[in-house]
Amino acid sequence: MECNGCEFRPELYYDAEFQIWVRIEEQGELAVGMTDISQSIAGKIMHVRVRRPGTLRPAGKPVATIESAKWAGPVPNLFNCTIAAANIDVLEDPALLNRLPYEAWIARVKPEQSVEQALGALLTGDAAWAGYQTRCLRDGIECK
Repeated sequence: MECNGCEFRPELYYDAEFQIWVRIEEQGELAVGMTDISQSIAGKIMHVRVRRPGTLRPAGKPVATIESAKWAGPVPNLFNCTIAAANIDVLEDPALLNRLPYEAWIARVKPEQSVEQALGALLTGDAAWAGYQTRCLRDGIECK
């Protein structure tokens, strides 16, 4: 599925601005990554810094920092969690986030509450697709 060339994956969970996606992993962990919208807005990703594994991150505090040629900023954390791992491939080749935004996760986290509770405030499926299209069209976002 895509809108204005921006890929969308209905099985993932998204924040309300469609900047971040979350995927359920094994052993109660969640993978966190950038959406196609987010990587397109950022431009070529040049550096990624993930908080140290074992670090507690409250909702609202970033799990990572992304730097591109035209932007630097946090990867927002959407729920209380502990950093489980950083994606070494992304740390070594940050542009993976541009080339493979849905395969190249940034961090794996362990939510403080249940996975279901952590994902409860996020959008998925048809509701996420409707919001994703609205954001692309409203803001004139086009992905390559």
